[in-house]
Amino acid sequence: MDKLDLRKELKYLYAPRANKVEVVDVPRFPFLMIDGAIEPGKAPGISPLFQENMQALYAAAYTLKFMVKQRKENPVEYPVMALEGMWWVEDGHFDIKVKDNWFYTVMILQPDLVTMDLFVQALDQMRKKKGDQPAFSRLRLELFEEGRCMQILHVGPYDAEPATVAMMDAFASKNGYIKCGKHHEIYLGNPLRADPSKLKTILRHPIQEK
Repeated sequence: MDKLDLRKELKYLYAPRANKVEVVDVPRFPFLMIDGAIEPGKAPGISPLFQENMQALYAAAYTLKFMVKQRKENPVEYPVMALEGMWWVEDGHFDIKVKDNWFYTVMILQPDLVTMDLFVQALDQMRKKKGDQPAFSRLRLELFEEGRCMQILHVGPYDAEPATVAMMDAFASKNGYIKCGKHHEIYLGNPLRADPSKLKTILRHPIQEK
């Protein structure tokens, strides 16, 4: 059985250094995606819709993984990639302490061998096993090209991210870039298990020259 490890192949995108902002060019990749918004008075950790979307996203990712691994012709084993999230607000005011106006897309990178036909088959399999859950209809497989970005590894709790974001802003200003697109996070740790002070999160943001 062939093995594929995108984490190793794409190390330049998924293993940045802490305390050093880097510029990377992110090509087009297929992603499992699902969109949502945090409900009033809630936060990601206690949002029912966010939890529902996350369960659907992981169910699809693991269903596809095992479908590819167990197929009769050309089976391939690969690890499920890290969870990623793009976050933004539509009222023009982002505050890390106020989370109930956040919109998001959560997503997981897929290998090229995951096709649209395979995705449709996975959804059918999930519905047969778990019933026709509303979140399943919100899932999509989509090509996404982020282009020129700056990124850095943030080590510590999520609420401490503003200091790392400030480093990114200073880097952009010094090197003649301006931000564009959405704030992007890649979660390398499990907040339910890891010590918050040791959580590792890649912060990424699209940039363009001034």
